[in-house]
Amino acid sequence: MNISPDFLELRIANPLILASGILGTTGASLAAAAKNGAGAVTSKSAWLNRHDGHPNPTVLDLGGGNLLNAVGLPHGGIEEARTEFENFRKLSEAPLFASIAANNFEEFGETAKAVAELKPDLIELNISCPNVEDEFGKPFACSVQDATKATRIVKKAIGKIPLSIKLSPNVENIVEIARAAEAAGADAITAINTVGPGMAIDIEIAEPILANRVGGLSGPAIRPLAIRAVFEIFKAVKIPIIGTGGISNGRDAIEMMEAGASLVGIGSAAKNGTEIFRKIAAEIEKWCESHGISEISDLIGKTHKTKIQV
Repeated sequence: MNISPDFLELRIANPLILASGILGTTGASLAAAAKNGAGAVTSKSAWLNRHDGHPNPTVLDLGGGNLLNAVGLPHGGIEEARTEFENFRKLSEAPLFASIAANNFEEFGETAKAVAELKPDLIELNISCPNVEDEFGKPFACSVQDATKATRIVKKAIGKIPLSIKLSPNVENIVEIARAAEAAGADAITAINTVGPGMAIDIEIAEPILANRVGGLSGPAIRPLAIRAVFEIFKAVKIPIIGTGGISNGRDAIEMMEAGASLVGIGSAAKNGTEIFRKIAAEIEKWCESHGISEISDLIGKTHKTKIQV
């Protein structure tokens, strides 16, 4: 069967991509994911200048594949991105998606322009980081106006490179933000980022375990929230969706595609090894063959074609 997805005219071997975060730190780690079955890979969020992130401990394993994360998007700046992208290109021909972050609108534009010069196959705009120009330091993803402005600035800066906007589930109406991003020129939507913030306490000392006190929840626990978000966004926009959140096996990935995702991001499930991509791809192919499905595109949005709608 054909498991190569139709996504923004990019040549992608299968619908599974490495989500930005855990393994996207170096060119070698990105290439390892591609070598072990990821159809495309997403780098960790790049900043224009050095960004230190949060002090340790930053990640807590909650069990069951779930993580509480307060890494804080550490990055060495554009020169680090240049070095690691070049290293990746020496090791792999898989599509490279570049995640970017910034503190304000001007910085988003500058970062986007600098990263675009590195020629990634897609730029993913992480608007879940706090907008320091906002009176209360709210993430760009929490405001239609901020999401719109950030999208327009970045789209103008990157030219013909496709742009996906990574949305936060921690908003009143994620569909409203998705529509605004599409109207502002986004070519795709990535949904969702981590859920929270959440907290875990060491009961022996009665103190939060993470140095940042709170962090974002990822893993299987958030998959139903991600599925719902992708389902609702699919009904509201015409651009494709990269569905992320709690995917750990082939059935999870199929569920995400039937909700409306063209590509499926895997993050937390890859923490124990990149072989997870080859395993999930094989499970998808086996399921499709057993159900008489010859084209992976037939799965995308399938739930919306049934008689019963949510």
